[in-house]
Amino acid sequence: MFLPTGCLLLSVLLFHPALAKVCNDRTKHGQDNSWFARDGENLPIMVLMPMNESALMSSISQGIEPAVQLAIQHIRESRKYSFSLITKIYDTECDNAKGLRAFFDAICYGPKHLMIFGGVCPSVTSIIAESLEGWNLVQLSFAATTPVLADKKKYPNFFRTVPSDNAVNPAVVKFLNYYNWSRVGTLTQDVQRFSEVRNDLTSELEKADIQIADTESFSNDPCVNVKKLKDNDVRIIIGQFDENLASKVFCCAYNLNMFGSKYQWIIPGWYQGKWWEQANTTNCTTKKLLTAMEGYISVDFEPLSARQIKGISGRTPKEYESEYSKELHQKGVEASKFHGFAYDGIWVIAKTLTRVMELLRVKQRQNTYHNFTVDDREVGKMVLDVMNETNFFGVTGQVMFRNGERMGTIKFNQFQEGAEVKVGEYNAIADVLDLINNSIRFQGVEPPKDRTFVRLQRRHINVPLYSILSTITILGMLMAGAFLFFNIKNRNHRLIKMSSPYMNNLIILGGMLSYASIFLFGLDGGFVSDKEFETLCTVRTWILIVGYTTAFGAMFAKTWRVHAIFKNVKMKKKIIKDQKLLIIVGGMLLIDLCILICWQIVDPLKRTVEEYSLEADPQGRDIAIRPFLEHCENTHMTIWLGIVYAYKGLLMLFGCFLAWETRNVSIPALNDSKYIGMSVYNVGIMCIIGAAVSFLTRDQPNVQFCIVALVIIFCSTITLCLVFVPKFITMRTNPDAATQNRRLKFTQNQKKEDSKTSTSVTSVNQANTSRLDGLQTDNHRLRMRITELDKELEEVTMQLQDTPEKTPYIKQNHYPDANNILSIRNFTDGKDGEKSILKNHLEQKPQAQWGSMDPSRINRGPLEDINSPEHIQRRLSLQLPILHHAYLPSIGGVDASCTSPNGSPGSSPRHRHMPPSYRVMVSGLDWIPVWKHGIYKTQQRKSSNLLPVPYPSLWRHVNIIISDFDVL
Repeated sequence: MFLPTGCLLLSVLLFHPALAKVCNDRTKHGQDNSWFARDGENLPIMVLMPMNESALMSSISQGIEPAVQLAIQHIRESRKYSFSLITKIYDTECDNAKGLRAFFDAICYGPKHLMIFGGVCPSVTSIIAESLEGWNLVQLSFAATTPVLADKKKYPNFFRTVPSDNAVNPAVVKFLNYYNWSRVGTLTQDVQRFSEVRNDLTSELEKADIQIADTESFSNDPCVNVKKLKDNDVRIIIGQFDENLASKVFCCAYNLNMFGSKYQWIIPGWYQGKWWEQANTTNCTTKKLLTAMEGYISVDFEPLSARQIKGISGRTPKEYESEYSKELHQKGVEASKFHGFAYDGIWVIAKTLTRVMELLRVKQRQNTYHNFTVDDREVGKMVLDVMNETNFFGVTGQVMFRNGERMGTIKFNQFQEGAEVKVGEYNAIADVLDLINNSIRFQGVEPPKDRTFVRLQRRHINVPLYSILSTITILGMLMAGAFLFFNIKNRNHRLIKMSSPYMNNLIILGGMLSYASIFLFGLDGGFVSDKEFETLCTVRTWILIVGYTTAFGAMFAKTWRVHAIFKNVKMKKKIIKDQKLLIIVGGMLLIDLCILICWQIVDPLKRTVEEYSLEADPQGRDIAIRPFLEHCENTHMTIWLGIVYAYKGLLMLFGCFLAWETRNVSIPALNDSKYIGMSVYNVGIMCIIGAAVSFLTRDQPNVQFCIVALVIIFCSTITLCLVFVPKFITMRTNPDAATQNRRLKFTQNQKKEDSKTSTSVTSVNQANTSRLDGLQTDNHRLRMRITELDKELEEVTMQLQDTPEKTPYIKQNHYPDANNILSIRNFTDGKDGEKSILKNHLEQKPQAQWGSMDPSRINRGPLEDINSPEHIQRRLSLQLPILHHAYLPSIGGVDASCTSPNGSPGSSPRHRHMPPSYRVMVSGLDWIPVWKHGIYKTQQRKSSNLLPVPYPSLWRHVNIIISDFDVL
């Protein structure tokens, strides 16, 4: 109901000064402008305060009145002033409308006031202070601390003896600089008073070059904002909020663990005593609040000076405080924290009026010939000028104004063990911070840090791990060097020569390059500079790619050659020389060089640093560890890696396919084909696994380096061992085997070997499976039939020897069997040479030979006759050609391609792979068979006769001793 009235009064006072002047003229009660000329004059002072006990902030006014009366008494007792101050208190009740009404009544109906003293409530004070210029009055406040009143354009006639809330900001900045805190955060209650302080603090912090990491404002619940401060790593927090929300703030700080040695809270110091008990509306207990509050710094103006020197009143601050306490006790009221500023304010008014009176008297003497008068406007201007020149020491310290603002003393208190303890003060006039020695107690051994100091820590390869893998790598390189020496030294050896020594050298070279790349992968910025690291990125990439291509390309080429020969289904003679394999490896290297050169020119590798999340210090210090890792990257890293992986991947997959296709192939002419295939397969699988795991462990350099190094070591070592260890073992254990002729390996079980050959051919060309199976079956069946007929032929021969009288019968009845044997042989060989040999023997006259027996042998038994040289000669003349022609293909002798069994065995294409002879010594015989002119004949045995015969186990009735047998 008073707000419209207040607004109306304000408009009247501000915009109708003529009405105000009439009101003042009508109520001046006989006073004139000669008040300054008489001594002992009572000068009225308007005092505006909320006096009603029900009014807000009335407790402040009740404690102020004793201080004002004490000041007036001390002024009177000093006898230095020729006037007496009379205070007239007007109750504003901390209400805008009532305050304006009281002010209007004082102007219209009260005495002519020279100055206004008071102004407690910010809203009422700001409204009245805005109208003072129209009334030519100056107001001096002792309790209005709101920063709004510092605007001299809006409130030119307003002064205050109490420092503004903004006055603490320079002190806070000084305190921050003292502890070298250059990074802070603010937490502000969303109220104009606190917002104004924060804005001014922001300006002061910027001037001092102090970073504001985060600025948070809240209305009711501060927990969300407190958490944001923690997330932004704010350690020094400057709060601007009242005591009702302060308990909530510290409750949130307790729950978020934002207290202790790592945090420092700076809050206003004007809270009431034991505020945490009276204003605790949180779910935190008092114990929790006290734990979170421990160590906070409160900043507020100093109510009484700590300097015990006598001021303008002739009393020290302590003496004044004693007298003030007596007055309070007599009147039974509570003390006010602003009583010292009210006391000094009365002294400011007295000194100002004294100085104005002196100036007016001087002007009056200068105008003795004229009737000297002075108006309110001139008096008001003189009061403003004198107020700005005020400078004296009062009970609150040095009293001095700068643009109407009190340059006072700011105190610093610290909350220690449940109570606030003064730890220092700041003198705004001298701009000096004075801290009491050893009074501030921080929770840690040192003041909190203004931020989490981050120490960059390089993630590098552990030296022991690098040493171990480097040692293994050196051993691998020594092994590769030994293999290279072995390969070069024995390059003309048939065993090494058949395995392509040039390609073996490339495999060794590629392995050594791959080994060398391990040393480069273990180096980082801790060993080399940034520029050298970029060079290292390029070098190790080139070495690894070229080394891999050299080794894998050589193995790939050799595997391809085996596959190409194995795929030759038409069984035509196919020669793939090492020159063609070198061209294949050179082509692969050329592709690699093209990719690497384009990569280096278009988008070279650069050193990049990847930082990871903060980690706690292992030693418990108040620092954080931020690991970082150096990488070799470029702008389009994914594209280049995709090109390399695609090319290498396709080549690797094709190599694994060739290795799988030739896994069962064993070609003696290419004596390491099987091991090369195994190497290709193992390298392919390990590279795929290594690349995938290495990509997944990108942020773990030790694991990544270990995996990459082990994959390189494993692939290189396995490849070199599979290629060279079998050769080394063979040459050490069986050196003669290296000089033997080349041959195809067959097992003792021909049927099993034929089945294995059939299986291998089937994997190459499924279309010829049925045809090959049929041929193998016919071949086996015919060989069995030959064996059976050989037995029958032997029985027939024995009967021809034992019963000469049955010769005609045998000649007639068994001649078809001989023809059957020859016909079967003609089926297998396509020739009829044996038939002519058999007819030559049958056309002879056996009756004459067998009938004319030697008389000396008539009495001999059948066994002796069978073993006679004549009988053996006859048997061998029939058996040897047949058996030779039947079994010689099985051991590399005559085959179906021979033109005639009568030809020399060396003329057969397959027989040419045989050694000059099977050296077989026949013992116990006087006559032995000899191959001559295409047929076997007998001759007298010499001391040690050696003749070419088929495999010795084919003769069952001849005592044969094998003296020497070797096959390449």
